[in-house]
Amino acid sequence: MHDDKKIMDKIISLAKQRGFIFQSSEIYGGLKSAYDYGPLGVELKRNLMNEWWRSMVHEREDVTGLDASIIMHPKVWEASGHLAGFSDPLVDCLISKERFRADKAPIPKVGDEIDIICADKGQAKEYQNTIEKRFNILLKRDGKLLRGLKIIDKNKVGFFEENKQTPSDTFDFPGYLSPTFNSPFLSDEKQFNLMFRSQIGSVDALGDIANFVFDNKDLDKESMKKAIEKIVKDSAVYLRPETAQAMFVQFLNCQQTMSMKIPFGIAQMGKSFRNEITTEHYIFRSCEFEQMEMEFFVEPGTQKEWLKYWRDKRLNWWQSFSNYPENFTYRKHEKDELAHYADACYDIEYKYPWGYDELEGVASRTDYDLKKHAEYSGTKLSYFDQQKEDPETGKIGWRYTPYVIEPAAGATRGLLVYLIDAYHEENVKDAKGNDTTRVVMKIHPKLAPFKVAILPLIKKDGLPEIGRALVNKFLKNGINARYDEQHAIGKRYRRHDEVGTPYCLTIDGESKVDNCITIRDRDTMKQERISIDDAVEIVKEKLSKSISNNS
Repeated sequence: MHDDKKIMDKIISLAKQRGFIFQSSEIYGGLKSAYDYGPLGVELKRNLMNEWWRSMVHEREDVTGLDASIIMHPKVWEASGHLAGFSDPLVDCLISKERFRADKAPIPKVGDEIDIICADKGQAKEYQNTIEKRFNILLKRDGKLLRGLKIIDKNKVGFFEENKQTPSDTFDFPGYLSPTFNSPFLSDEKQFNLMFRSQIGSVDALGDIANFVFDNKDLDKESMKKAIEKIVKDSAVYLRPETAQAMFVQFLNCQQTMSMKIPFGIAQMGKSFRNEITTEHYIFRSCEFEQMEMEFFVEPGTQKEWLKYWRDKRLNWWQSFSNYPENFTYRKHEKDELAHYADACYDIEYKYPWGYDELEGVASRTDYDLKKHAEYSGTKLSYFDQQKEDPETGKIGWRYTPYVIEPAAGATRGLLVYLIDAYHEENVKDAKGNDTTRVVMKIHPKLAPFKVAILPLIKKDGLPEIGRALVNKFLKNGINARYDEQHAIGKRYRRHDEVGTPYCLTIDGESKVDNCITIRDRDTMKQERISIDDAVEIVKEKLSKSISNNS
């Protein structure tokens, strides 16, 4: 089931129908790459993030927490390199105007025939005319395809007329094609910064720009651009593209106020923003997302063992909530993949319907970040160990800049992973004995939005009153319960199967006589009779077993 490419369509449909994820601003036509987490989605995401916090902070003495501002001093991003280097190489197709990342574009082989792919026959005719006017070649139209191009060298494409063995014309191209249109007719690469920029304070940057442009109409484009950048620079602020930098900036405050000793970590959860030009796979890559990151500060020379420790611990954590632990793995970065600040890195990957892709990165960031912020701020971001020998002087007492191991996970990607992992279709018999398909979300009980549903068989004879009282009892015991009396009992079971509720408690006519109810297990559909008085404790015990199995 989990290899089915159609699973994403099914999950997206179910997520909307059952209140996990909605398209943002849907009544206005939606906004690309923006999603809202509905009543069940927000519970699932909150449960996931709470479990991460419990594992990374509350169960450890060597990690403390932080909740930093989304908007930080612009110098932070200058020091970290984000202002200068946090960019993607973007390219435009000269025919379709499609804009895409050059590093994600398909690379053809020498000898490949290139069929330009259009949306329909009308577009094919339009693009055929555009190519003829601009490049003086007439490609053959074949339905919605344009034919006649062939890769003749790594950076050269040839135009071949029908039945000709040699090209009538050749064109330079950058070695890759536009992803949608399959076009080799591309612009030069341009760097596009991924940070969202805004203005702070009472400065009217737009008015200042308008006045400057009006007074300097004769300036060339490059000079005009530099002048405008200077106008907006003083009041410019940025939405953070990651939560990590705040933990480096607050290293000393956290270490000193909590009397932390190396090795120790600072953990943070929160929203980050990246102006991604290419958003894909639903909530996998979007412009607004939530991160769960930790910076673990270690003694130089110990980073390899700590990298392995956190790689294994984080992989095991993700696997512990999964129905299919084998779908999680890790991949070591090759040297040419490493970020400029890292000496080693692993990606924890999950087997999505489109293949293995990143869920969390575990990087050895060396001492790069602390040294950069120390350089730009003029503040010593170092640690003094009174008991260790300084390797340079041989004297007791060693001041050094710590190395950093960073496990950085995406909460929104984690939510997507567990929706994919949970989705099951099973062949079962309905009430009449006919074959039917049951959709069930086998979400780990610890993550499930509702832990238990209370279902009175009918809406009279005092059954709703018993149900309401039982719901309140669960809620007072810290167990998220849902009262549900709408539709036939079979439909209610199916509804709670689809939202991942582990247990359904049914109140029937006999409940008033024997003070018992029926508990139904989501995964097995098995039912047993239990006492109403014991219901909360029984569900607690079942949930605690699932928690202990996860630990």
